[in-house]
Amino acid sequence: MASASGFPASFYSEPGVLGFLANGISAFLVLLQNFQGARTGIPAVGVENILAGVHIILIGGVCQLIAGLLSFRKYDHLSGTAFVGYAALWGSYGATRIFLGANQHNPSTPINTSTMINITVENLLSNSTPVNETSIPKYLSESAIAGLVPYTLLSLLLVFCSATVNYIMPFVFGAITLTLVFEAVGLVTRWALVVSGVLELLILLFAIYGSAALLIKGVAQRYVLKGFGNPLFNVLLLGTTNASSSQSLGQEKKKNTKYAEPMALGFFCDTVSPFIFAFYAFGYFPSITVSAMWISINSAAQLLSSYYAYLRQDCYHVTKFGLHCTFWLVKTWEEYVVSVVIGRSEAATGRQAMVGDWFFLTAALVLCVVSLNMDTLELIHNAFFFLLTISTISQIPLDRYYIFFGVACSFFTALSLYGTFARLINTIAEKSLIPVGPQPVSDERLQSGLGCLKKKSPQEQLQGRGSQIPDALFYLTNGVAALSAIHSNQPHQSFLDLTVPWVLIPGAIIQGYVSRLQFQGGQRFGCVIPSFYVAIWATWTWFRFAGHRLQISTESAGGFTAGAIMFLVVNAFLMLIAAYGNLVLLTLTTIMEVIVVCFLLSTLDRLPYQLEVAMLSLFTIICLYGTLASLLNCIFSKKLLPLGPALIKNNKKMEAAPTTPCPVAGSRGTSGLLQIAKLLENSGVCGIPTDTVYALAASCKNPSAIEKIYNIKDRPAEKPICICISSVEQLVAAKPPFSPLLWEFMRNVYPGGISCIVPKGDWLFKLGVGPAYDRVGTKESIMIRVPDHTVTAHLCDITGPLAITSANPSGEPDSTHHDMVIDRLGHKIQGVLCDGESNEVVASTVVNCLKINEGTITILREGCVPAAKVRQIFERVKNSML
Repeated sequence: MASASGFPASFYSEPGVLGFLANGISAFLVLLQNFQGARTGIPAVGVENILAGVHIILIGGVCQLIAGLLSFRKYDHLSGTAFVGYAALWGSYGATRIFLGANQHNPSTPINTSTMINITVENLLSNSTPVNETSIPKYLSESAIAGLVPYTLLSLLLVFCSATVNYIMPFVFGAITLTLVFEAVGLVTRWALVVSGVLELLILLFAIYGSAALLIKGVAQRYVLKGFGNPLFNVLLLGTTNASSSQSLGQEKKKNTKYAEPMALGFFCDTVSPFIFAFYAFGYFPSITVSAMWISINSAAQLLSSYYAYLRQDCYHVTKFGLHCTFWLVKTWEEYVVSVVIGRSEAATGRQAMVGDWFFLTAALVLCVVSLNMDTLELIHNAFFFLLTISTISQIPLDRYYIFFGVACSFFTALSLYGTFARLINTIAEKSLIPVGPQPVSDERLQSGLGCLKKKSPQEQLQGRGSQIPDALFYLTNGVAALSAIHSNQPHQSFLDLTVPWVLIPGAIIQGYVSRLQFQGGQRFGCVIPSFYVAIWATWTWFRFAGHRLQISTESAGGFTAGAIMFLVVNAFLMLIAAYGNLVLLTLTTIMEVIVVCFLLSTLDRLPYQLEVAMLSLFTIICLYGTLASLLNCIFSKKLLPLGPALIKNNKKMEAAPTTPCPVAGSRGTSGLLQIAKLLENSGVCGIPTDTVYALAASCKNPSAIEKIYNIKDRPAEKPICICISSVEQLVAAKPPFSPLLWEFMRNVYPGGISCIVPKGDWLFKLGVGPAYDRVGTKESIMIRVPDHTVTAHLCDITGPLAITSANPSGEPDSTHHDMVIDRLGHKIQGVLCDGESNEVVASTVVNCLKINEGTITILREGCVPAAKVRQIFERVKNSML
């Protein structure tokens, strides 16, 4: 039975409730406007559009974004990708409504749609002046269509993928897909909005049913309403596992099931942005004003994929998606300056002196190199991004630039769409069903080719990873900003305007994100250096590049002069901090000190131009090397490329560890295991790590110790305790009378984060449960755990079967670190086996197998292993037994 807190808790345990409701309510808001416009012939205008846009952003955007984030934390690949993707869609759609409402004129008269699309490409190319903001709504229809089309394609893809999970999502996502089609058509002809309104009503109805089904399931802990738990078709029907592809997929050293894989979301976002840019480059709409909102919101979603890659300790995708997000934002707001501020003829003059694109090009080449040991799809995707960066080089003549850029965006869009489908299906099936190609180069060959494979000393081996996860992105953002800041002695005004996004976005905005990652990671000195560089690049941008727009001159720059002096003082302290890090970081901060000196002199109108160019160039080269070295060192978890030693070493001896309320032992030594085993043998209760969260353990040889667990946790007496064994073979030796189907199912789920409830019997005495027979399980059944954890397995081999339960006071969150066990229960237990952070944030999935011979199993608690995956395994096993 669910507890009293089960109803609100189900919103966390079942984020699909919030996701479905967000889609349904947002569709209902659009439905009301469509039907009102169809009935009166006057569409919503002015304040009506603004209010509707605000509500759509809050409900369809923010609320659904929360649902997507919770889904990622539940290891739900499909829901996480879908809800975050649809949140970006509704956010963009709402922003467009607000923009339309703010720019509409003469609201009392019906709008003739044909007047909104009367601007031709020829008019644009012949017009060298910027687009007048009052005429921007004329381009809104084309811009909205360019945004709706890629979301329609991706939504169709989500319909297909969701059919492999359940048969409610396909109806919801299918109705959204058809609605997007008719909303796009409705921008040209009004009859389509009526059809769109009907489809939006279907979205609402399907969403209400889906939300109710999940909400009841969250409270009752079982499926009451049909629609979930059974797919329309099995994902395994899409094909068999590709051996060559699975080779590369198996490279991951330690599977991370705390968070869903964000790769599909990253490819999803890489489909939307280039698609919109392709429409713009080919002249479908002349102003990117509206599309800038769509691409910016989509880029924010891509930054989330980078963040969840960070939570999964995936340095490569943190850097890749962070780089792509930076690229799309910079290009978007550069084109915004062209469209609104200066016009294309002026841009042609200013672009010739811009060199920031070259850092993106070299960074894309770095990604190609480090992805050689991944699958072919990843390598090709990086190669096409490299082509994309070539197409944006500022020195390409403007008449050829947009054609080249549009073609490159088209190819990149097509590949990203396929990548979204492949990553999503393969992560759902946890097999390589959709071809992604073999691993082009092995790890060993890649390291040898880089000339980095050398024998390490034992001390270096213990040092492990040579870089922190955000380091590569830190160097990358600073490199783009520094190279973009280089300019001639007398820069053209259009160059200054165009350079603002090139320095401000990577140097301040994205580096602020890097600072957050370093703070969260608890890195030494935290986020001090990137946070300070955010201030430097932001100040640099406003004074040096936006100063002529803000009417800032050297005569009125006293505040900037004082600020530059402060920068010099603070950066001197950062140099001292960097001396504790590595030589590359120290060199970077030292060069930054000289750059800040140049900035100070520029505020006094005494800029040493040649020195500044030299220092910015050298700074860029250091950043490029830092990016490559940090990325390689982090991916391979070893120091392949040297970053240099720390000039100042902390030789301070570690202070004596504070006394703990109970004995503690390390999990990496045999002595620690023997110490905990002895405590268990002497009727003790100890905290131990498992493959999910930490557990309290007692030896089955000591029934009194099992009774202690109930008192320690304040656990209700009616809640049974399960047993933990080291392997299935240990169970086989006890010869329980299980059916062949149950044996085969257990062999497929053990070892792992699944607990099976099976019939109780005398075989437990042969297993070694002995005196604890009446203290574990119920009268008829017993729950068995076989953790996929080497330490726990060895401990069970030493002590025999253990009675275990989660190491937390009853009703409180699980313990995910040995420190949590010590702090919460250390004064009540006899010892803790310390193994650091747990592999999961939730407990195991509990499966009732008492009726397995009747062809059914029941998921009593969904934990770290998704219920859908458990049912897929069972169906596969059952079909193989026929």
